[in-house]
Amino acid sequence: MKHTAGPYRLWILGFLLLIVLAEIAWSWKNDKRAYEIKETFSNLAVLAGFQFSKVLFAGYQLAILGFFTALVPFTLPRNGWVFLLTFITTDFIYYWFHRVSHIWKPLWAFHMVHHSAMHMNLTAAYRLNWLSAIISPLFFIPAAILGMPVDYIVICYALNLVYQFFLHTEAVGKLGVFEGIIDTPSAHRVHHGSNPVYIDKNFGGVLIIWDKLFGTYQPETEKVNYGLTSGSMGYNPFKLVFKGFTDLFTGKMKLKS
Repeated sequence: MKHTAGPYRLWILGFLLLIVLAEIAWSWKNDKRAYEIKETFSNLAVLAGFQFSKVLFAGYQLAILGFFTALVPFTLPRNGWVFLLTFITTDFIYYWFHRVSHIWKPLWAFHMVHHSAMHMNLTAAYRLNWLSAIISPLFFIPAAILGMPVDYIVICYALNLVYQFFLHTEAVGKLGVFEGIIDTPSAHRVHHGSNPVYIDKNFGGVLIIWDKLFGTYQPETEKVNYGLTSGSMGYNPFKLVFKGFTDLFTGKMKLKS
């Protein structure tokens, strides 16, 4: 993935920065208060650490998938249909990876930081655990065993995460017929809600049909209260990233805490 996206990384980051600035302007103009200064800088600090971790663990991730690809006596051809199949497969796997991360404490320890943001905005999208790269490739081993090219798996997962960046906003309302088919900002706001009706709902990455198939879909029906049910964890990026692990190993871990 580094080879594919490397030359364009600065352009991509620049484009995302412009989108963030546009959202800040929208929030200020409409008095939405979607941004809080300390939390925004905290989000950016977590993002910086996450970007470093991606570089640090890139070789490990490719090695894991490559190892299992080598065990399979065949590889699917590289064409548009296989890419589409890989994209749908990785999205399906992501649904279960995401869902298990909410119901199994060891994985919630990694994922908790993402749900600790008290405001929904684009900078919260990359409030991601710095060690998540250790576990994420393990879930995509089945795709490698099915003969899907490793580079296709990596690219499709990356596209899935990029798409989700645009879901972390209050600037976009409901999208009509697309609700219930693809993940939308409205559906993802629900996922980040600490309201009882919203907890453990809408795990899909790009497609939300997985939630409808497996009974975890919930439309946005009431104002969303963001963050953990226990409230704010503060602004220290190190505390945000590692709090889940300290809670896990000290026996204080609570799901949706």
